[in-house]
Amino acid sequence: MGTRHVIVRNVPRPDEDAVSVLGRVGVATAHEAMGRRGLTHPVLRPIYPGARIAGRAVTVLSQPGDNLMIHASIEQTGPGDVLVVTTTSPSTDGMFGELFATQLATRGVLGLAIDAGVRDVSELTAMGFPAWSRAVSAQGTVKATPGSVNVPVVLAGALVRPGDVVVADDDGVLVVPREDAPAVAEASIAREDSEQEKREKFQAGVLGLDVYGMRPTLERLGVVYVDEEGR
Repeated sequence: MGTRHVIVRNVPRPDEDAVSVLGRVGVATAHEAMGRRGLTHPVLRPIYPGARIAGRAVTVLSQPGDNLMIHASIEQTGPGDVLVVTTTSPSTDGMFGELFATQLATRGVLGLAIDAGVRDVSELTAMGFPAWSRAVSAQGTVKATPGSVNVPVVLAGALVRPGDVVVADDDGVLVVPREDAPAVAEASIAREDSEQEKREKFQAGVLGLDVYGMRPTLERLGVVYVDEEGR
């Protein structure tokens, strides 16, 4: 029996309030709140700085050098989605460009995370369509090989299931399982509140050594203070 290629429709949506919180707090806070898991490899970098998104994952599994399934995926996207593109073996080809982004932006898609290459970076930047990619490459692709849409994929080391939440900003790309999103959002808010308390202490001149109670740790580890002589 040969490999079955599928396009899965009607993928469930994550909790909207949780997605909104995760988009506001960003990758670093959400990653810490989720127990430091779900982060993709830092090889995925934004094509321009300052973008911050969070949305439902629509996943694509493509052959390297072939963007047929990206074309097939667009019909399955809608407002608030993030397109996640992977390949069956490593690729840096420029599989995605301005014309794809135009179609996706028209449908309300927030951005792209792709474990391969993008091109037309200046046009994407001018459009304000963010993308996180393994590479920027003008290398073109064909449209000839089957793949799948909305199946579980591995994006730069992180498992992404259709309907999971993808959070992306200047710090990288994070995958939050759909069923965990409300709890991670709640933990993220608590972490934000804690960080604000610390920020106010730091602004008042208190040191992290004291806020975090690390002086006993230094002592336990045998770190001693000495005064430099001869001055």
